[in-house]
Amino acid sequence: MEKIIKAAVDRGASDLHIKAGDVFRARIDGKLVALTKQALTPEQTKAIALRLIPNEDDRARLDRILDYDCSWGATGIGRFRVNILRQRSSFMIILRVIPFEVPTIEKLGLPEAAGRMAEGEMGLVLVSGQFGSGKSSTIAALLHHANTTTRRHIVTLENPIEFLHRDVKCSITQREIGVDTASLQTGLQAALRQDTDVVVMENLHDGETLEFALQSVERARLVISSLVARDAQNTIDSLLSFSQQEQGLLRARVAASLHSIIALRLVPRADGAGRVLASEVVIVDQEIRNMIVDPLRTSEIREYVGSGAGDSANRTFHQHVSELVSEGIVDADVANIVGDGSAAPDISSGARRRGAAKAGAR
Repeated sequence: MEKIIKAAVDRGASDLHIKAGDVFRARIDGKLVALTKQALTPEQTKAIALRLIPNEDDRARLDRILDYDCSWGATGIGRFRVNILRQRSSFMIILRVIPFEVPTIEKLGLPEAAGRMAEGEMGLVLVSGQFGSGKSSTIAALLHHANTTTRRHIVTLENPIEFLHRDVKCSITQREIGVDTASLQTGLQAALRQDTDVVVMENLHDGETLEFALQSVERARLVISSLVARDAQNTIDSLLSFSQQEQGLLRARVAASLHSIIALRLVPRADGAGRVLASEVVIVDQEIRNMIVDPLRTSEIREYVGSGAGDSANRTFHQHVSELVSEGIVDADVANIVGDGSAAPDISSGARRRGAAKAGAR
């Protein structure tokens, strides 16, 4: 098993799929490829699951487990986020590769504005994108930037802990839900009593987790989290749909709390050598806050971001992809499939129009 996993990691795999009745598969450059020829038996898959579960009590109750998350690592191979599930009454295992080295903003190809987000004193910073778009790596890079440029206490609440951060200029407390704290709610409530400046919490996915995040911001913390959404506009729409509380109040709280959004997508490189990160950036200003509060204007946020009238760092996916096309990094037809809800720009002049708009705004 470990030889197969190491071979996958050496080939640049982001995920591995281990399933009874199927071969080992790995996601390489966004595509699932077979690594072996012989299908695994249910007994072999169960044995692998036992090997990956770190807790003896959990191993003892394996036959009763339906869904299970943990982390696993092996010297010379790597660290992984592990999800064990049942399908057709047999086990399936998904391994997400976690690099030993904490990524940086520069290495991931994130915009310079990401540094400003990490240095923020208060507010909600959201990293959004589809599954596998790099949200966890981006949050790790934001933490690394804060850790090397500011002097604060950062508390992370994770399930499971992924990237391991050492203290540089910051004191970083990493807590695993279910191991170091009973629940996300318990951990967040405790963080407010732990002289915390920055809280990093697992992804926002419902009204309860959104409420936890808003409460932390309202107590003068910077909160960094992730959300599954296709772009910045959809991220805001999702926030406003999570909670059942009175819409006027919810819109006011979200508008007051939201600091910035960076949305991510991986698009194929023109040379066929993997994928490159495309990003959409929204730095929330008073005009965007007004649009969030007013339900008749919320849908205008994407157009406002792309107009150049707001923060100079703001950009839509199409604007960034246009720049990547002009640099020869991606093909022109990629701009037509990004799908941020607006018409694809003229590739030859998209970046020039954006620069002119920003110059006019200044």
